[in-house]
Amino acid sequence: MKMKILLLEDEYSLRESVREYLEDSGFAVDACENGEEAMEMLYRERYALLLLDVQVPGINGFELLSELRKSGDMTPAIFITSLTNIENLSRGYEIGCSDYIKKPFELRELQIRLEHALKAELFRSNDDVITLGERYRYDLKRFVLREGEDEIALSKTEKRILETLVKHRGSVVSIEQFQDEVWGEYMDPANIRVQINKLRKKIRDDIIRNVRGLGYKIDT
Repeated sequence: MKMKILLLEDEYSLRESVREYLEDSGFAVDACENGEEAMEMLYRERYALLLLDVQVPGINGFELLSELRKSGDMTPAIFITSLTNIENLSRGYEIGCSDYIKKPFELRELQIRLEHALKAELFRSNDDVITLGERYRYDLKRFVLREGEDEIALSKTEKRILETLVKHRGSVVSIEQFQDEVWGEYMDPANIRVQINKLRKKIRDDIIRNVRGLGYKIDT
């Protein structure tokens, strides 16, 4: 059986291009143009992944996913958006999205991000807490890092860095991904490395590893 994807996109040409590309790639796609229609589909069907445009008529992508998360639906979701400021990026991750893709984008990039989100879902722990090394525990629901019973104080930036690494655990996160997912804009790579090194000093055992020339990876 094909994996089924819900696509919410109000721009007709983009919606049809994405739908046709994903169907040619072996997925089944239900496409809609507004939030109310998407909500009706979600009541009727179960989906492997949601592709949600943020700015659509009626219920927008943020509101739709927020309602799903409140109901306990944890289907992985990728936001499609032209919004690029850090407040919107941060809001999406706080609601519970798996990833963002910014317009305009290549269809191949969308497929890569989609496949990564599906792969991450397969490896997601049934527990809300994952183990990092031998001494650390990270609470996926409360975004809290603990060493034993002690909570490790992290700055807002450090939390976003750790969340990005945990979300992509098992894969290398590039500097460009940190720019997109932590800052939402270009940031000097040297400054990014400084912030990551500050976090690494708080988490011992070399759990966050520098993969030379590629980026950083977290061991779980």
